[in-house]
Amino acid sequence: MARDIGIDLGTANVLINLSGKGIVLNEPSVVAVDTTNNKVVAVGTEAYKMVGRTPGNIRVIRPLKNGVIADFDITEAMLSYFINKLNVKGFLSKPNILICAPTGVTSIEQKAIIQAAEKSGGGNVYLDFEPKVAAVGAGLDIFKPQGNMVIDIGGGTTDIAVLSMGEIVTSRSLRWAGDEMNQAVINFLKNNSNLLIGQRTAEQIKMQIGFAFDAKEDETITVRGRDLVDGLPKQTTVTAPQIQSALHDGLMSIIAATKQVLEQTPPELSADIVDRGIMLTGGGALLKNIDKLIQYYLQVPVLTADQPLEAVALGTGVLLKNIAAHKKH
Repeated sequence: MARDIGIDLGTANVLINLSGKGIVLNEPSVVAVDTTNNKVVAVGTEAYKMVGRTPGNIRVIRPLKNGVIADFDITEAMLSYFINKLNVKGFLSKPNILICAPTGVTSIEQKAIIQAAEKSGGGNVYLDFEPKVAAVGAGLDIFKPQGNMVIDIGGGTTDIAVLSMGEIVTSRSLRWAGDEMNQAVINFLKNNSNLLIGQRTAEQIKMQIGFAFDAKEDETITVRGRDLVDGLPKQTTVTAPQIQSALHDGLMSIIAATKQVLEQTPPELSADIVDRGIMLTGGGALLKNIDKLIQYYLQVPVLTADQPLEAVALGTGVLLKNIAAHKKH
């Protein structure tokens, strides 16, 4: 009996949920390739360690950009590597695979994702949308006739959706999420301190002193990078309020998009959302005080999922059980 597999195919991380086992894999969506022979050198965590530190012949590729497959062959290689690592294929059986995509993907991109999963060894491959699966993973009962709202802030996309009776009623997908937050930090240091830093350093700054709202004046971090003027190594100190101001415009675009989704929501469902609040999922939900920021501008209660990073992967586990149950009927 093959175990069913749920895959959160994220721009920043791939998480895999194995039926009966829970989340068994959580690795960066990164592949290192030797350009001389196009061979894959490393995948996931091993490849991530090489980001910004490789010799000329090794390229570190993120095959997903903005939640969409940018490099089909590398995505397939990455999926195959992760699925083989789990050792779940029996002799005869192919596992069911449920794979999650942002709401903005086109039908061509959906086909590409399904194909990549089929080629990497899946039997029946199902595709579902991230905010829906994240809502299930965050513990919301989306199958009742009541309104649930989710903001799923991933690495490449922020997906905003209102759900009722198991389906998405209104949604928006924005290409401003975790990666763009890192880029905003990089740009801020470039423009204000003439300091060039890499993606990994930006990620660390965001995680340590990143605030969306009410940043603490006394929280600082020492940042090392390259001076843009003389090219020499240099360090500077950055404060939490500075990082908050760097992230402000992007966060306001999430709030504006959330407003648009609310404006398109039927009034009965809007009333439910005022009662039940908005659920935040995805890695971006870990940005300090982001719940307070959204609550302040929208005047609706905002809750953060218990395990925001794992919400989509946990949701695949629940939905796969439903698929299995449907098949028995």
